[in-house]
Amino acid sequence: MYSEQEKNNDDAITKPTQLFPLVRHLSYRLTPVLLNTSLTPNQVTAISLVLGLLCALCFLSGNYLTGIIGALFLTASYTFDNCDGEIARIKKMSSEFGAKFDDMADWIVDASFFAALGYGTSQVMQQPFWFWLGCAAAAGAFIDYIVDLVYHSKEEKEETGRTREEQASEPKKPQDRLDWVIYIFHKLSRADFCIIVLILALFNITWILLPFAAIGAQIYWITDLFERARGYHT
Repeated sequence: MYSEQEKNNDDAITKPTQLFPLVRHLSYRLTPVLLNTSLTPNQVTAISLVLGLLCALCFLSGNYLTGIIGALFLTASYTFDNCDGEIARIKKMSSEFGAKFDDMADWIVDASFFAALGYGTSQVMQQPFWFWLGCAAAAGAFIDYIVDLVYHSKEEKEETGRTREEQASEPKKPQDRLDWVIYIFHKLSRADFCIIVLILALFNITWILLPFAAIGAQIYWITDLFERARGYHT
């Protein structure tokens, strides 16, 4: 049986209507559980960060079993990361600090994962080349974080008085082919990245991410910069 409060909370949670992102189906089921606790959105973000760092620790060894455990930690981290925003909205606890803390946690999780994966792979294969690929991917994640900070600061200066929730409910829809390419690469691949890692870990080929990530992370922040620049000047 649900209490009246629980029913109201469940009604406020948006049910996924599409298959992707897959992680959204996990957070949709976890959010009601977290709403019945005293956890604040920032505490949920902190849990996501800790889980992400535990993931990185697992990948440091380069071991198959710890890699799978690390991928599960990463999936849990992404799931909690999806929950914090919903909890903030439902409990009316949104804050500028919370948004910035969430962005910083995302960057730390991504960067630490790639650096740890690179180090673990270099130890197993006895080739430092893999570690530098991981560092390149981590650097790309850092640059993307800086891009977010710069454009978020510009957006704050042009704030029209709408709340963060109102702006979030009006996401920019892809308008042309280039917008769709950016959307698929920058939004969908990022949302389900943890699922990709888990699948690769099960087949013990997570290392294959490193060359792609070293290049892809740079494309990621470039498309982010381009997307934000287009949105800022339109």
